Amino acid sequence: MNAVEVKSKYGAEFRRFSVDRLKPGKFEEFYKLIMTIHRIANMEVMIGYADVHGDLLPINNDENFSKAVSTAHPLLRIFIQRQAHRYKHTVSNVAPVCSYYVVTVSLA
Repeated sequence: MNAVEVKSKYGAEFRRFSVDRLKPGKFEEFYKLIMTIHRIANMEVMIGYADVHGDLLPINNDENFSKAVSTAHPLLRIFIQRQAHRYKHTVSNVAPVCSYYVVTVSLA
């Protein structure tokens, strides 16, 4: 097997596993695997990876996932963050007065 070692990080926890470089599968399968490995099944998350230049890029579809796996050398570093939550403040039954987002930023 032409394996790519994956090191995923969520919070302070790291997990290691591998995927086949030639047949990495679909993004949805990878997303489910990440959720299972990190035991965060009831949470929406954003998945990103560090490219060869150290830039953090998203993995959110089959194309991005395939690119991440094919360019990983020697390790695919995955960073998992909680999805930004959207909160709306309303007054009685009137339309929202203000909206704002809570966003967490990870400096890796």
